[in-house]
Amino acid sequence: MNEERKKALQALKTSKGQIEGIIKMIEDERYCMDISNQIIAVQGLLKKSNLLILKQHLDHCVKDACLSNSGEEKMEEIMGIIEKLINK
Repeated sequence: MNEERKKALQALKTSKGQIEGIIKMIEDERYCMDISNQIIAVQGLLKKSNLLILKQHLDHCVKDACLSNSGEEKMEEIMGIIEKLINK
């Protein structure tokens, strides 16, 4: 497992713990603004994880495909992800 994947995995594990904490906060009827701030923090970690995975994909999968003259499909995949990110 490369460094980007390790960092993404750690961020996702942290997100998982925070989501469990948010569920507990809701069950305990904690203050709405505190819950919302925790949700925003988890969203940030998920975005960070996604960027790390995309970086790994570009650095390895797309690069290798381009070097072997078969990068068009990988480029289309990346464009699909970019479109999803932009159209949120």
